[in-house]
Amino acid sequence: MSNIADLIEEYILRRLAEQQTGQVELRRTDIADEISCAPSQISYVLNTRFTHDKGFAVESRRGLGGFIRIVRVPLQNIIYEEMVDKIDADTEFVEIKAMVRYLIQHQMISSREGAVVLQAANCAYGSMPDAERVKMLKALFITLAEFS
Repeated sequence: MSNIADLIEEYILRRLAEQQTGQVELRRTDIADEISCAPSQISYVLNTRFTHDKGFAVESRRGLGGFIRIVRVPLQNIIYEEMVDKIDADTEFVEIKAMVRYLIQHQMISSREGAVVLQAANCAYGSMPDAERVKMLKALFITLAEFS
């Protein structure tokens, strides 16, 4: 038999799958009544199994009229966000190359797109001030994310 956390997770995922929008709004009390559990157990599941790293965004309001809004975030978006966050003045070309290689290996971009990004980055490292280079590299990765 499944433990209570598994049941809560299955319930939320089932409700999320029923929605075409990729998001669902639930009430803690409704889930607790349906599964016969404590609201704190629901909070535990939300905090451990519906995290940003696992592709979810959770908004929660407690109290009367409170709700839990769970949105499925494409994992690709998270990867691009993390890459953009890592780019700063200290980021070396070899790190950009590793990011591009990762994107190609996971079929998030084509090898042709990767080659263009690497060529632009290579040119930027020799000729641009740090702030401009960072801005340009972040813009490249944001553009890749928007078109993926």
